[in-house]
Amino acid sequence: MGSTTVNPTYYADFSGLEGLKKGAKADDPKAIRAAAQQFESLFTDMMLKSMREANPGSGLGDSQESELYQGMYDQQIAVQMSQGKGIGLADMLVQQLTRNAAAKAATPAAASAAPAPAALGSLAGDGAPVSKATQTAFVQQLEPYAQHAATQLGVSADAIIAQAALETGWGQHVPVGAGGAVSNNLFGIKAGSGWSGAAVSAPTTEFSHGTATSLTQPFRAYSSVEQGVNDYVTLLQRSARYQQVLGTGNDVSAFANGLARGGYATDPDYAQKLQATAASVQALRLGGAVTPLKLAAALPTTTGGESV
Repeated sequence: MGSTTVNPTYYADFSGLEGLKKGAKADDPKAIRAAAQQFESLFTDMMLKSMREANPGSGLGDSQESELYQGMYDQQIAVQMSQGKGIGLADMLVQQLTRNAAAKAATPAAASAAPAPAALGSLAGDGAPVSKATQTAFVQQLEPYAQHAATQLGVSADAIIAQAALETGWGQHVPVGAGGAVSNNLFGIKAGSGWSGAAVSAPTTEFSHGTATSLTQPFRAYSSVEQGVNDYVTLLQRSARYQQVLGTGNDVSAFANGLARGGYATDPDYAQKLQATAASVQALRLGGAVTPLKLAAALPTTTGGESV
């Protein structure tokens, strides 16, 4: 198959995003599309790297030099895919950014003080942009709990953090009771008939045949973030629906699609949104905003709440 070499300054260049950001602020459709495609190329290359890292060993002809060329080749593939139809992430980003631009145009007074439109994985549950500082604080707060949970589930800690960020809008929309009681429920776990613990009623969005509907539902409530994370671990371990999620390692795509197939959420785009949010968590790490913690005695082992 023939290929066209792409300018390497385009690929996954975080500094290059600054130039695109200026065009996006001006609501330039071409700049919005370019920014979305660049984000997709970064995300695609991260998936390729994850798949190669999952390889149990090296081939006879492998060397540092061959790995360098393989990485460069993966970068070219990622960019070429994003320039075509891609995996659909760029189209979702364009739709989101375009909606943000339309909303800004409809309310010019509020828009003058609003930040630039954010990427899909950087939006709160209500679609409002979330600052990098807020995202960083959320990741750092959840990091030790996510590391502990990841060890128990055999999955990526970043995938767990990304799911919590997606479910709560980076911690901005954790379910809260009528009296203001915090639920510490970071994973949107409903309080079904099998739950006998505390619960709070909070608004949520459910999808039926592709149509979103807002309604109020009961959510489990925990005494601490640790208890909530432990209950999440118990849910995934004990439920037959999520067995394909366990042991997915650093394969965020397998983790996200396993949750979607298990019916974790009704949103038809849940897996794609989760992968995009995981890419945002990784971007924070690549940018030096967040560094992974070592788990050594980070958390004691406690018993979480009941599972469905």
